[in-house]
Amino acid sequence: MSGSITAANAVLMLTIPGVYPTPQQLQQFAADDVYNIPRIKSVETRMGVDGVLSGGFVFVEIEQEIMLQANSPSNTIFDTWWTSMQQAQDVFNASGAIKLLGIQTKFTMNNGFLTGYSPAPTAKKILEPRTFAITWNTIVPSPATQ
Repeated sequence: MSGSITAANAVLMLTIPGVYPTPQQLQQFAADDVYNIPRIKSVETRMGVDGVLSGGFVFVEIEQEIMLQANSPSNTIFDTWWTSMQQAQDVFNASGAIKLLGIQTKFTMNNGFLTGYSPAPTAKKILEPRTFAITWNTIVPSPATQ
């Protein structure tokens, strides 16, 4: 392992059957943010009246926010996904993969839905990045090969 934790060489691919049946590589991430995956609650706990804590496994959804520069050609992927859902009045689920070469890890995302959509960039002195949210059923890590 190289010891690098750069995100500059991150590769994020999305496949949206019915919209983009072949994997699409996202490009031109925001300057300070590529994506964000908040911590999930992995166990539900309950404290009994007698002071004994119990816990149990529960399935949880995993939200990922993706930030793209205002001029990213990949914004079209999300625009097309959103307009396709509007036209169909239905959802199109996705699958995806993230390869982080610095830590030699691949993350496979399954059964994702577009749950957050920025229809246009915010305009300030310069156009701000657009943010999109996909809620995944699972994100599974595995070793990545170069």
